[in-house]
Amino acid sequence: MEGHPLPPLRPATVRRGWMDESPDGFAYRCLPLTAANGHGWEVQGQTGFEAWWNGGAAPEDVVIRVLKPGGLAPASHFGLGVLTFPLPMLLRTAPGQVLWVSGPPNAPKDGIAPLTGLVETDWAPMSFTMNWRFTRPDHVVRFRPGEPVAFFFPLPRDLLARTRPETRPLADNPALAAAHAAWSEGRGRFNAALKQPDSPERVQGWQRDYHHGQRAAGHPARPRARPFPAPGGKPPA
Repeated sequence: MEGHPLPPLRPATVRRGWMDESPDGFAYRCLPLTAANGHGWEVQGQTGFEAWWNGGAAPEDVVIRVLKPGGLAPASHFGLGVLTFPLPMLLRTAPGQVLWVSGPPNAPKDGIAPLTGLVETDWAPMSFTMNWRFTRPDHVVRFRPGEPVAFFFPLPRDLLARTRPETRPLADNPALAAAHAAWSEGRGRFNAALKQPDSPERVQGWQRDYHHGQRAAGHPARPRARPFPAPGGKPPA
């Protein structure tokens, strides 16, 4: 936007520090976790700073100290321990699509939590902010330059309205019931065999049925977000 540099935007990374630190990278074996980590784009903060909240309701009850200037610094705007990141850009989506905006998934930050918004970017001519709220007073939080401060991905506007929840007995779908029973039995055997030294299951370490889509016809590959082109550049193929 005019007068302010565009904050860096990048396809979200699947990597997480706490997942890296899990024994043998065990956390990465959970495909739903890693798929969510990379299911969108990240806005990287440009300012290094620390902030804390004294527990009060006024905007001035949040104190921000810039450690390394860069781009627009966050501000205390709403009060109630909310830290606001200005995002100097106007994101637009195709008609009928909105943006789900929050913090990076599965990336807890001690003392502060991202708030979530659903932004109608298919018509709105205004920008929006990203907000985080302190979870307790008198605790210093720090953001480094380059650390993601926002995460977003598109959704069909009418997806929720079109969804009709139903509850049915599993027995109403014999094929699905049989597949679930087979999976449950196999999982029980596998976990029991894991406790036996030198068993094939112990060597294998974990089952990969979900990763490989072994019970799915045409198991789709994980979608990859495309990078944003430079201003005036062509979108990537």
